Parts: sequence; structure tokens; C-alpha cells
Amino acid sequence: MPGADSHHAEGRVAGAYLQPLLEAAGAHGIAAATLAQAAGVAPHNLEASAPSLAARDYVRLLDAGAQLAGDAHFGLHVGQRVRMGTYSAYGLILLSCSNVGQALEQTARYERLAHDLGRSTLQRDGAVAHYRWASNYPGASRHLVDSVFAGIRVCGDWLAGMPLPPARLAFTHDGGGELQRHAAHRDEYVRVLGSLPAFNAPANTATFDAQLLDWPVPNADVSLYPVLCQHAEQLLAQRQAAAGTGGGIEAQVHAAIVGGLRQGSARLATVAAALAVTPRTLQRKLADAGTSFQALLDQARYGLARDYLRQPGLSLVDIAFLLGYQEQSAFNHAFRVWTGTNPGAWRLQELQARQADV
Repeated sequence: MPGADSHHAEGRVAGAYLQPLLEAAGAHGIAAATLAQAAGVAPHNLEASAPSLAARDYVRLLDAGAQLAGDAHFGLHVGQRVRMGTYSAYGLILLSCSNVGQALEQTARYERLAHDLGRSTLQRDGAVAHYRWASNYPGASRHLVDSVFAGIRVCGDWLAGMPLPPARLAFTHDGGGELQRHAAHRDEYVRVLGSLPAFNAPANTATFDAQLLDWPVPNADVSLYPVLCQHAEQLLAQRQAAAGTGGGIEAQVHAAIVGGLRQGSARLATVAAALAVTPRTLQRKLADAGTSFQALLDQARYGLARDYLRQPGLSLVDIAFLLGYQEQSAFNHAFRVWTGTNPGAWRLQELQARQADV
């Protein structure tokens, strides 16, 4: 890969996220060992039991697959094979989201649990919404961006229970350059993505009617959403700490707090025990880091509270319980300290803001 991407060498891709690529290659009769050899990747990294592989190796495999298959749209065809399970732990969160907008928001939050290939953002701008995906590997071929957007299209249709209206797409790559002269090449983009992207754009974007964000997810089990989010937060904090990017002791404590809330207890003693230190030692380490256990507990509760309040199926009593409060009044008081308003009023303001954007 080009040197410009070398600072992402530590990035990972979950084993589940690799499977659509292997399936697409297999459809062309390409064995995993052959693919690995062509990409210069150790074969054991492609085994089903492998939990993850280097993101740079995934990019190499994608390009090798396209070359071996002779498929000018290999990335699109990889994306077509994406399923909810491809997205690892956060795929379950998507299944518990109440609407399309929430699913895209959670993608932006938890995408890194599946891969470090790039990052998503979602922005409302009046009557339209913009989904952007910034690649961590700008030197990669177009197959990477194509696979990501094709996968989003497939899962978006699945979540909505029907084909979503075509978005206005723009990609930074050239769409295949001279291949764009052939109608069949352009038509394949339209068939898979719903519309022909504008190429050589400044960013990878999908622009669509903001009302689409409020489309419901049929059969979503919203009751699982809080538990799944707490689990994902714990995984995220653990992953960041292991990579040395999560603030060290702060990230470890945050992960333990979120996990403790999921189990119904997030006291100093239980968190210290989970980290195999005494409460006094934990307090000293946090003080050295310029924070405190209570500050991190409040931070975790505040973040989860805002997320839960966006879920109409959760009552204030439910949310107070999920955050480890004995009484709803204690939750109300804490939330007022954090925001200057009570949780019911904050929820109403959020709802009104969303409706105003539509």
C-alpha cells in the first residue's frame, strides 16, 4: 500500500467482516489459499476461527480478489454479500434500532467494532441528510469504497423491509476511468447502488431526503437496545485501551463501569475488583490521570442517558434503572445537573428538533 496509508497499519478488520470478500472470491472459484498468496497475506489469517486481521491486509485481499476474478465491480459484489452479522457486535444493535436514522447514527458510533477501514458521519441539513464515509486508506482502489456503500445499501433495504429510495451518491475515486465509457459498467453501479455516483468528488457521500431517517425498522426488538449498547460501549473501550488510544486507566474504568451497569452494579469496589486493584489504588491512579471515579461514572451515565432518551419505548423509570439509580428522582436530579433541564424536557426538545429538521 502507498506510504500515505502507513499510519493506519495497526488497524484491524473483524473476521466476520472478511467473510463477504471470501464468498465473492469463492463465487469465481478462487480458493482462500490462492487469494492469500496473491495478496501476500498469511493463509491462517483467512481461517474462519481467526478473530481479526490487519486492515491493510484486507485492502490487499480486496484488490487481489478483483484481479484474480477479473471482476471490474468486485467491490460492489463483495458489498452485496454483506449481512447484519458481517458487522460483528454492532450488527445486533442495528437490529434493535427503532428507525433508519438511529441505525446510521449507531453505525457512526460503533463501526470500528467491525473494522478500521474508515469512519462514518451523519449530518442533517434541513430537508436533506448526508451520510459520509472517510476512508482510512485513500490510496486503496475503488473496490473499498464500492464495497462499503454496497453493503450499506443491502443492509439499509433489509432494515427498512423494502428497497430504500435511491440516494444521490458521490465517490472520490474515478469509477474505473475509461471503463465509464461502457454502458454496462455504469449500469452495474445503478443496479447495485440504485443510482450512478458522481466520481472524482471531494468526499464519499450519500445525500437523501431527511424523512428517510424516520422510516421505522419493522420487527426491531427495541427492548434489547440498552443492553446491546452497554455491551458495545464496553467492547469499544476495551478495544481502545488495548490499542493504546483510549486514555489508559480512564478507558479501562469506563469499560468496567459500562459493564457494571449492564450487570446492575457500578460501584467503586466492584469496578476496582474487575480491574484487579484495590479501591484506594484505583482512586490514586484516576487522580494521577486528572479525573475521578465519580466523574467517569457521571460521564458514562450521561452518554447512555442521552441515547436511551431517544428511544420512545423506554420510560424514565426504565432509564433510571438501566443507569443504576435506585429512584427516578435521583436520575432526574443528576440529569438536571448535567444539562440544566430534566430528562423529560430534554426528550421533548430532541423530538421537536428532529421533527423540525424533517
